[in-house]
Parts: sequence; C-alpha cells; structure tokens
Amino acid sequence: MFTLRDAEVGNSYVVKKIHGTGPLKRRIMDMGITKNASLYIRKVAPLGDPIQITVRGYELTLRKEDSSCIEVELIEENE
Repeated sequence: MFTLRDAEVGNSYVVKKIHGTGPLKRRIMDMGITKNASLYIRKVAPLGDPIQITVRGYELTLRKEDSSCIEVELIEENE
C-alpha cells in the first residue's frame, strides 16, 4: 500500500482509497479528497509535517497523520 504520506514532492497522484472510519474519513472527504481525485504534491515542511497539496484547484495542507489514511497511485507522465 502506497499512501500520501510516502508521496514525493513534484509528482501527481490519484486517490485509490481512503482508510479510516467516522469523523476522520468524513473530514478528509469534505476537503475534496475522494476516490479518483487527482493530487499534486507541492511541498513538504522542513521537518516533514505538514504536506501541501493541490486538489480540485485549491491548495490544501494536511498533517502526516491524516495523509497516512489516503492510499494513492502515481500518475505516469507521457513524454
């Protein structure tokens, strides 16, 4: 399983699954992170927490703890 926590800066990913239950899963989905949504990793803070991503046209900052619940897959760039 490859999670958003392990994602590298400058790459694009697609959300495959959101793990977790209850309020945490609902909060993540309310922020626009849903299955098949595209994410771009903009930057990571110097100590690794939080992570800044672009999703659905806006900037979002997530804690690493929350990002470990989001399973992603790398989008291959066609050259």
